[in-house]
Amino acid sequence: MDCSSSFLPYETTGFFSKIVIDYLNQHENLSEFYLHTPDLKGLATALEVKKLQPINREVLVNTLKAQYIGIGLTEAVQNNINSLSSANTFSVTTAHQPNIFTGPLYFIYKIIHTIKLAEELSQLHPENNFVPIYYMGSEDADLDELGYANIGDQHLVWETKQTGAVGRMKVDKHFIRLIDAIRGQIGVLPFGNELAKLFSTCYTESKTIQQATLELVNALFGEFGLVVLIPDNRLLKAEFANTMRKELTEQFSQSIVEKTTNQLQKNYKVQAAGRPINLFYLLNDKRERIELIGDRYEIVALEKSFSQPEILAELSSFPERFSPNVILRGAFQETILPNIAFIGGGGELAYWLELKELFKTIGVAYPVLVLRNSFLLLQEKQARKLKVMGIDDATMFQSTTTIINKHVKVHSSNQLELGTELKNLEIFYQHLLARINQVDASLGEHIIALQVKAIKQLKAVEKKVLRAEKRKFETDIKQIQSLKTQLFPMDNLQERHANFSNYYAQYGREWINHIYHISKGMEQQFGILILKD
Repeated sequence: MDCSSSFLPYETTGFFSKIVIDYLNQHENLSEFYLHTPDLKGLATALEVKKLQPINREVLVNTLKAQYIGIGLTEAVQNNINSLSSANTFSVTTAHQPNIFTGPLYFIYKIIHTIKLAEELSQLHPENNFVPIYYMGSEDADLDELGYANIGDQHLVWETKQTGAVGRMKVDKHFIRLIDAIRGQIGVLPFGNELAKLFSTCYTESKTIQQATLELVNALFGEFGLVVLIPDNRLLKAEFANTMRKELTEQFSQSIVEKTTNQLQKNYKVQAAGRPINLFYLLNDKRERIELIGDRYEIVALEKSFSQPEILAELSSFPERFSPNVILRGAFQETILPNIAFIGGGGELAYWLELKELFKTIGVAYPVLVLRNSFLLLQEKQARKLKVMGIDDATMFQSTTTIINKHVKVHSSNQLELGTELKNLEIFYQHLLARINQVDASLGEHIIALQVKAIKQLKAVEKKVLRAEKRKFETDIKQIQSLKTQLFPMDNLQERHANFSNYYAQYGREWINHIYHISKGMEQQFGILILKD
């Protein structure tokens, strides 16, 4: 597969929040909200801190081995699972929900980034082992977010009456029909039937979504040694029981996070506020809030009520029935894993920046936060059109209107901007104001009002001139609009909309391999990849 790539600073794209850009630049406004700098030095420090935290490696390894029963393991995955028994093995982790068919492209990017960073750390610290882990957020109950995929020109939605944790839901007949629809979209492409067959193999009727996702991700990334962990597990939850007990009895997390967010929101938008009890009750097909009402722990939707001794007994007997929400999820992850780096998107990093003090309170090591890699994929013919129009990498990320206006101004043979006229108008009114003030200073405000009105009218003329000139560039404008729609669907980043199937069906596994080869570990830049025809 022949490709070329280039990279831009994230701030150049205009698609990343101020808090993310400041974090990448290690701005002083954020320094108190993380423990380790997002660089190789920070990773080395995190490694030393994590060595001090006890991890029940036996439970972790046994759980992983049980999860992989009946699944073909590559030697790389087998070795990585076994190595987690050793005290000198650490992990690099990304987390994501089990979106059907992997959801948007960035699911693929963050996993590959995790693999790449683990490999880089293995080279830098050969005395240790580093295992890439995909931590599956299978307890998420937001089917609206997880139950769709944009493949080809279709927005495919899983219509099911199942409720609760999406990972526990089962593949049904409607889901199977989605695979048929995907085959219809990509079957004519070189590797389309291969991918559709993989989907059919992983998503079989009555299999849980978390199991199907485990099998699919293993099929795609097993050769790289990626280990998939499903934390919806009794033994793993038992390792987190002390923190969940503290949350139930003290409601400690909200006050800690609120204190941090009050500081953060002086300069940034706050992501996650939390609740008095940041745990859900998870039972069969239900995942419901736990609320303390008076002295009773109520799960209103399930008509369940517990006294404190009763709910603590429930936690002791059935830890798998308790599910941390966004505030405690990261703490659960870092309790059960020997993890030193967490790779996440901008939104994930923003809420992790609220959690440092929470981690300190429960004695869990806080990892290095790494912004996941991002890419924009261009077909060669799209790249050629952009080049002909003089649209460079940075300009491509600007709004459609901005790009069109620049294009018309650059290529028009007429003078479209009235900057000189506006400047002359300003000079005229300055002279006029000076003369009038000599006669009657009370008329000054009237002259200033006339100036403001005249400038406004002249700028309106400038806009009309530009609109008139645009009619001569109708073909170019349509091409720009078409390219922007293709590359930035719904005015958003491609990676947040398109599914990987569109590219795998065309290029096969070589597409994954190429993303892997150009992915960076700790070099934080936005990648632009041109896929050759």
